[in-house]
This record gives sequence, structure tokens and C-alpha cells, in this order.
Amino acid sequence: MTKLHEYPRFSIAERDRRWQVVRTAMAAQGIDVIVCPNNTGHSTDFQANCRWLSHVGGGGDADIAVVFPLNGDITAIATSAAPRWPTVQDWTLDVREARRNYGKVAVERLKELGVENGVIGITGLGEIGGTRTPEGTVGLGFWRQIRETFPKAKLVDASSILVEARYIKSDEEVAALQKSMDIIEEGIKAKIATARAGVKDWEVWAAAQYGMMKNGSEIPVHCNWISGPNDVRTLTRPSHRILQRGDLIINELEANWMGYRSQAVQPVFVEVADPVHLELIKVQREVFQKIAEMLRPGITVRELSEATRAAGEKAAPKTGPAAGAVCGLTMHGRGAGDDGPIITNHARDPEQLATVMKENMVFIFKPHAQTAERTHISTWGDTIVVTPKGAKRMGKRPHDLAIAGA
Repeated sequence: MTKLHEYPRFSIAERDRRWQVVRTAMAAQGIDVIVCPNNTGHSTDFQANCRWLSHVGGGGDADIAVVFPLNGDITAIATSAAPRWPTVQDWTLDVREARRNYGKVAVERLKELGVENGVIGITGLGEIGGTRTPEGTVGLGFWRQIRETFPKAKLVDASSILVEARYIKSDEEVAALQKSMDIIEEGIKAKIATARAGVKDWEVWAAAQYGMMKNGSEIPVHCNWISGPNDVRTLTRPSHRILQRGDLIINELEANWMGYRSQAVQPVFVEVADPVHLELIKVQREVFQKIAEMLRPGITVRELSEATRAAGEKAAPKTGPAAGAVCGLTMHGRGAGDDGPIITNHARDPEQLATVMKENMVFIFKPHAQTAERTHISTWGDTIVVTPKGAKRMGKRPHDLAIAGA
């Protein structure tokens, strides 16, 4: 028996649950096999289906493809397969060497399965857009090898099967996301402890990253970041500017635990907070709490969006710097990668808006409040799980602005 390295793992019962959910949907749609292509894009979000099905993966350059038949053994395809992947997980025994030609090995496995005249589902084919992948995630060379080898097979986009299977989290998945959230808050503590006037922005970012990595986060992880006197939009990384008194650091922090990524948004002021933001966070907090109470099974994303706008109108003061403040909803699924549904200022697809909340869906929930003139914006966010009593926060920190070095 292969000796396993000391990594956290999901149970065999969790594996069987996932496989049964997917195979039930496959049978209903007449799909003989699903192929999930390798794609480490977007901090490996685009490869989440592979790891979710096989438990094989981890690391920014760990390309993994998966062949998942309706019956029988599933196959994971990787480079440096034998020395790596049988030693870190116990779900998938058939791990094959790709030599960086993943489509070639996928074709070999499909031939063994005898699907020359069958129905082959491919995730990320592009016919069904993901929350952030309207063009799909499959490489042309990978797809072409399957298409040319199986001209009589019917190729269909199987993305929706995995999307819907990943919507509702099991108790083990929720626990993994809770662990991720706990790690993120260690990163937030480190950020607050390091942010001071005279310190380089990059050093604060590095402290936050180290705070998460030393507490168990894998890499890569998504992290948008910016610092300045009145930030309204993050960059993709920190700068080398020197922090000044009154600067605001805004960011999206994620930690990766077994491939599961919660997220937090925590504004941090350096030594003193902007009075406008002190008023905006009051509006944002009231709206957050109001909509969180509504986040129960049965309500749609569209209804939550409309309720957020209405709650903002009610919460906005008549006078002062936050007079006439405007609120909007941003939330999207958290889990193994590019989870849905999603709503932002720009992502408002009708199908996403029509999604109905179900128990144990998990989201980053981050409504915003901005001044009537749109000159200042306050966004605070936490990962939440949908329960019959409303949204349950995973984070434990206070819902407020953080003031470092005060």
C-alpha cells in the first residue's frame, strides 16, 4: 500500500457522495463519460472540477486532467504522476503520466472505455459559460485530439453538471471553508499589525501572505490589493509605495485549504480613519445584517439584489458625509474554485440572478455602500453559509473598519 504524505484529506465517504451526485446527473442526461481538461488558470480555479472529482491536485503548476466514466474507475492525468499524486490522496488509484500531453492520454483512456459511438461530456467546452469563463477552459489541442479521434461520438458541454453538483456544500466542505476562513483572519491580523506610516506597502502584503501560509494555506491564492489616500478599486498586487498616515488598504484575501478558498474583505486605515468611511461603514453594516437575515433557502439572487438596494436607501442618513449613500450587492460562490452563482456591478447574467438559494450554499458576501457622488466606497465582506435561519458568518472578527497603529 502506498504511504501517504501528511496532507489534510477528505474522506472516502465524501468521495462516494460526490461521485454518486455526478453519476446520477450523467445518467439522466445520457452521458457516458465526462472529461475535465487541465487548466491552472485563475489561481487554479479553472481546474477545480478535476480536483473536486479526483482529490488529485495542489500547487500552482500542478496541471491535472480527469476522465470520469459513468461506471468504473476514474483516471487522473498528470505530469510526474507516479512520484507525486498516489502519495497525497486515496481517492483515485489510476493516475497516468501525461508528459505534458494531457489530451493524448485522455484519448487513450476513452478508447479503453469504448465510447467511440457514445456521448462524451467535456467541462469547460465553452458552450455553457462559467461564472468567469464565458470562453470555456479547454485547450484547443486537448479538444482537437478528442474530436479527431472520436468523429462519431457526440461531444457535449457537461459544465452544468459539475457547477450544480458543487453549489451545495457537504459538511466536510463547509468545514474546509471554515478552516480557510480561520486562516484568512490570521492574515488580517498580520496585516493590521504591520501597517504603519513609513512601511512599504509590499511589506504589509507580504506579512498578510505569511500569516496565512504559516497557518496552512496552499498557494496560489487570489489576492487583490491597493493602498492609498482614498482607494475605490483594487489592483492585482501591492506597490512599493511608502504608507502614509490616513492611507486606506483595501483587498480581497483568500486562503487555500485542500483547494477550498473562503474570502474576506477587510478595509484597514493607517493610524486614522477617513470620517466619510466611518459613516459609510455604518450604512454598509446595517445593510449587510439586513440582507444576511434574508439569505435563506428559497430566495433568489435577484431578490437579494433588489433588497440590498432598498435596504441601502433606508439605511442612508439624510445629512452628513454619507447622506444619500447608495448600496449594491456583490456575492459569489466559495468552494473549490470558480464556484457560482455570482453577482457584481457588472456580472448580472439572468441565469445567475435567477439562482435560488439552498441550504449549505457558501458565498463571499460583500455588499458595498458608496457616497451619492461615488467618490468614496466602503466594502466589508465575510464568507457565509446559507442556513434556514439566514446567513451564518464564518469569520469571527468585528464587522468594522480596522485602524492599524492607532
